[in-house]
Amino acid sequence: MATLTFPQITLSPSILERLSQKAACSGKSLKAYIEDILSDNAKESPSPSGDPWFDDPENIRMVEQGIAQYKRGNCRTYSLDEITNKLGL
Repeated sequence: MATLTFPQITLSPSILERLSQKAACSGKSLKAYIEDILSDNAKESPSPSGDPWFDDPENIRMVEQGIAQYKRGNCRTYSLDEITNKLGL
C-alpha cells in the first residue's frame, strides 16, 4: 500500500502535548498513535446510524455525484405534495 506524505500539518502545542501524553501511556510513538487514530476513524461508517448501505463505495459515489449536480443547479427539488401528485398517490 502506498503512503501519502503531507508537507506540513500544524497542530497547536497543547494538542501535541496531549497526544504525546496519550501516546506515551499507550506505549506508542506519537506518529504511531496518530496513525492508529486516523486508521480507526477511516474505518467508521459515514452513516450516523451505522447503516451498511453507506459502506458501499458505489453508493457514496452516487450520493457525492448527486450533491455535485445539486450544487451546479442541474437538478430540481420537489415538495412532498409534488411527489405525491406525480406518483398519483
